[in-house]
Amino acid sequence: MNARKKISIVTPCYNEEDNVRLCHEAVRRLFQNDLAAYDYEHIFCDNFSKDGTAAILAELAAADPHVKVIFNSRNFGPARSLFNGILSSSGDATMCYLPADLQDPPEMIPPMVTHWENGYEVVYGVRNKREESLILRGIRRVYYALVSRLADIDIPMNVGEFQLVDRCVVDALRDFDDYYPYVRGMIASCGFRTASVEYTWKARARGFSKNRFYHLIDQGLNGLISFTNVPLRLCMFFGFLVAALSALYGFVTLVANILYFRKFAPSGIATLIVAVFFFAGLQLFFFGVLGEYIGAIHSQVRKRPLVIERGRLNFDRPGAAQPRPAPGRRAIDRAA
Repeated sequence: MNARKKISIVTPCYNEEDNVRLCHEAVRRLFQNDLAAYDYEHIFCDNFSKDGTAAILAELAAADPHVKVIFNSRNFGPARSLFNGILSSSGDATMCYLPADLQDPPEMIPPMVTHWENGYEVVYGVRNKREESLILRGIRRVYYALVSRLADIDIPMNVGEFQLVDRCVVDALRDFDDYYPYVRGMIASCGFRTASVEYTWKARARGFSKNRFYHLIDQGLNGLISFTNVPLRLCMFFGFLVAALSALYGFVTLVANILYFRKFAPSGIATLIVAVFFFAGLQLFFFGVLGEYIGAIHSQVRKRPLVIERGRLNFDRPGAAQPRPAPGRRAIDRAA
C-alpha cells in the first residue's frame, strides 16, 4: 500500500494569540474533510511573540502531532521567519504561507492541491479582490504593477506568498542564499509549470496587523531591488538627461546674452538658487537608490544566519533543542 502524500502548511506568527487556535482548527478540519486523503504537517513559526502565542502553540503541539513549532530567539522579521519555515517543511507539497489571521482563506487550498496533482509545480493565489480601503488597494495595485514590469523575471500581478509549491521547488529554494528573502520572487525565478486560483483577500476579523506602514515600505523596497537593476539605470539615464538639459540651458543663456547683451541680461540669483537646491535634492535621491543596493550587498556579504532558533517542537531532528522560557515569561512545556 502506498503511503499517503504529505502537505506542509507554513504559518508565521507574531503576537497572534487571538488567531492561532482558529488557524489550527481551520487546517485540521480541512484535512479531516476535503483533504482527508492526505497526511499533513502544520508548521508555526513564532517570531518571539510578546503575548501568549508561544504558550498556546506549545499546547497545540502537545495535543496534536501534526503541529510543529519553531520558536525564534528574537523577531527576525516576517520574510526570514517564513522562509526558514518553508525550508523546514518535509511535505510532498508545501503551502508557503497561510496567515494566522486567515486573510488568505484555507478553503482555497483544496483546488490548489487539485492543480498540483494535475502536474503543476507552482500554484499561486491571485488576490482579485481585497477587503481593504480604496487607498491601500490603489497603492498595492501600483506597486504590483511596478514590480511586475521592472523585474527581470515574470512575477505575476496581485500574487503574494500564498502559494502551493512542489517538493522540487522547495529543494530549489534551498540553493538561495539571501539575507532578506523575497519569497514570491524567488519562487517565480525558479521557473516550473504554474497555475493560478483567484480569491478574495479577506479583512482581518480579530486583532490587528503587526505590519506597520514602515514595514510595508521596507518589504516593498526589498521587492523592487531584489530582482531588477532598473531603478539604478533609471537614475543614470535621468541624471544624463538633467545634465544634458543643464548644458542646453547654459548654451541658450550664452547665446541670448551675446545677441541681447544689455536687453536680455538676467541677474541669475533666482536661477542659481533653484539650480543648487534642485541638484542637491537630485543627488540625495540618487544616493538613496544607490544606498539601497549597497545596503543589500553589505547585509549579504556579512553572512548572518537567516534566523536563530530558541527551540523546536514535534520535529524529528535528533537532539533538537526545546525552547527555554524568555525572561519574564512562564516556561513553555516540552511537547513530544
